[in-house]
Amino acid sequence: MKQSLFKIIKNEPLTSTVYRMILEGDTSAITRSGQFLNIKLDGLFLRRPISVCDYDDNTITILYKVVGKGTEGMSKLSPASILDILTGLGNGYDTTKSGNHPLLIGGGVGVPPMFRLAKDLIAEGKNPKVILGFNTKDETFYIEEFQHLGAEVLIATADGSIGTKGFVTDIVKELCDYTYFYTCGPEPMLKALSDCTTTSGQLSFEERMGCGFGACMGCSCETKYGNKRICKDGPVLEKEEIIW
Repeated sequence: MKQSLFKIIKNEPLTSTVYRMILEGDTSAITRSGQFLNIKLDGLFLRRPISVCDYDDNTITILYKVVGKGTEGMSKLSPASILDILTGLGNGYDTTKSGNHPLLIGGGVGVPPMFRLAKDLIAEGKNPKVILGFNTKDETFYIEEFQHLGAEVLIATADGSIGTKGFVTDIVKELCDYTYFYTCGPEPMLKALSDCTTTSGQLSFEERMGCGFGACMGCSCETKYGNKRICKDGPVLEKEEIIW
């Protein structure tokens, strides 16, 4: 974990509620896809945890949805604003277990960490297939970005306005050629995927957090190996260890 100051380079809407922010600063603490940031915002006591979508030697890209006071305030921040951020949080995804044809499944704001994961897997010579789930076509984002990486992308929308009508599980149930799966999204989606997938996998949990680095035990999850902290032991957990 590292605390640093970051400058906002870009802060732009992708949909009516989802924004992309590019930050410039020290990214050396980030070592894996699936890790997250904890952002300090003026006037709010708790930092806001946001998944890392992508990063390089001196920039971080995050995608966030405006759902409350904190993210609404973030959406109004202008370029050149400075943010106090904790980086390198969480354990991230382990790509060594993927096999040659991993399946990546992102639902809503669980989509961003799948982007860097896909990028890493392709760089390793793997052939990931990506499933993205949304409520409606108007809420979709980053489809072209995944396609530009070279990944096959399948879309599910609850209303059928684009792609398969239904949920990501409706697509997964029709597939049998994947070697492993990775996912991030709301807990009901994670449980449904745990039940319907035919291989091992890693699931990244979305959770409200207090400290964000394991000190407060406010975001614990029951596993076969005892309670684990989503912020420090997670957010990524193995399918087989989770007690639903």
